[in-house]
Amino acid sequence: MKIKKALALLLAAMLLMSVMTGCGAKEAPAAKADDPAPAATDAPAEAPISAEDSEFFGPIYDEWSDMTDEELYEKAKEEVADGSEINIYATSSKMLKVEEDFEEAYPGLNLTIMDLDQDEVLDKCKLEAQSGNIFGDVLQAKDVNGSVFFEFYEDGNCTAFYPKDICSKIDEGLLRYGYPLYASQSFWYYNTEAFPDGQPVTSWWQIIEKNEDGSQKYRLFTKNIGDETAYLSLFASFIVNADQMEKAYKDIYGTDLEYTYDASGFDFEVPENNAGVEFMWRFSQMKMTFIGDGDELVLAVHNSTADDPALALASGGKIGNRDESGYNIAWLTNLTPYTGLENCEYMYVVQGCKHPAAARLFIRWVTGGADGESGGLKPFSKEGNWPVRSDVECDWNPATLEECGAIESDLGAIYDIFLDTQDLWIYWLDQNPNMKG
Repeated sequence: MKIKKALALLLAAMLLMSVMTGCGAKEAPAAKADDPAPAATDAPAEAPISAEDSEFFGPIYDEWSDMTDEELYEKAKEEVADGSEINIYATSSKMLKVEEDFEEAYPGLNLTIMDLDQDEVLDKCKLEAQSGNIFGDVLQAKDVNGSVFFEFYEDGNCTAFYPKDICSKIDEGLLRYGYPLYASQSFWYYNTEAFPDGQPVTSWWQIIEKNEDGSQKYRLFTKNIGDETAYLSLFASFIVNADQMEKAYKDIYGTDLEYTYDASGFDFEVPENNAGVEFMWRFSQMKMTFIGDGDELVLAVHNSTADDPALALASGGKIGNRDESGYNIAWLTNLTPYTGLENCEYMYVVQGCKHPAAARLFIRWVTGGADGESGGLKPFSKEGNWPVRSDVECDWNPATLEECGAIESDLGAIYDIFLDTQDLWIYWLDQNPNMKG
């Protein structure tokens, strides 16, 4: 590939130096005529965040939305007449695999794909906007807690592109926060050899069950939840959907949930008798092993036994270790009240980019093109990822995300309480005697 991650970071550092030494603090470039203006931010601080009230709430159609691949290609060739390349800022290394196929499909258009972490990608785009030196054209990013939508997208650092013909094949609920590339979710994994008759639990409450002697039923492995936006967002969703959590408890145990958490000592209002808060409190007091690598998380499950069973929370894609490495692992599906959140990878056009037509042509191509057959989705078509298009058959997954128990994410509601959820978790985990060295 033309530019590796290290070089991308070097360019970002050089750009930062130029801003600090020569450019000063410039305002972000004005929005182009075809892009929506940033939303107003004069709502009362105490008002709940509502994505529906945002003018960025999708789908948003403009004159670009009706353009065909052929029309965009003609404009794109004019944009690169000076020999410039189309810069793709990606958060998945799989994006590197599409370069040659795209360039073969559209001769004369050359890509530079930078594989970066999400924070690096977003910071790089913000830095470019502040300096007025826009290098990026396309941005790939996942939004699990609303921060990309409310703090990046609304600030005018990027704009969504909604191609009408392709969007007609996507559930409109998945178009609310941007234009999706594919969907995924995290799963709890269990050991299929230890539990040959099927998954041992059917509810989130059973994951934190204890034996009669007070010992944990399962050893729990996960990434450090306090640093994992996706997992904290899931806990925040339980707080939002407290009624469902409360019902799930009663359905399993036949009795009403007893609330035991102490909400005092916080400088924000903690809801009383909230089943989601109660679950997080109980979970935070379990003995957990934090492992940063997803492959090692599922390995811990593979190495567990029926006498010493383990569960691990990891991305759905880690199921690949079952076939590639022979791990005895499977997903826990259809947990009550729901297995997880349907998280999307989104494709954005960088605001003020040099190649707006080429950027949109690439986005169309990488999401399948007009008929879903472009080949752009191929690197992302693996077990644990789900296409969002109704005309793309997903024969690599055993079931749909909905059939696995995922629900669509309410990013506005999650964003509204995310920081409080994080504070609760970190404070309570610090009180956990099982997690002290």
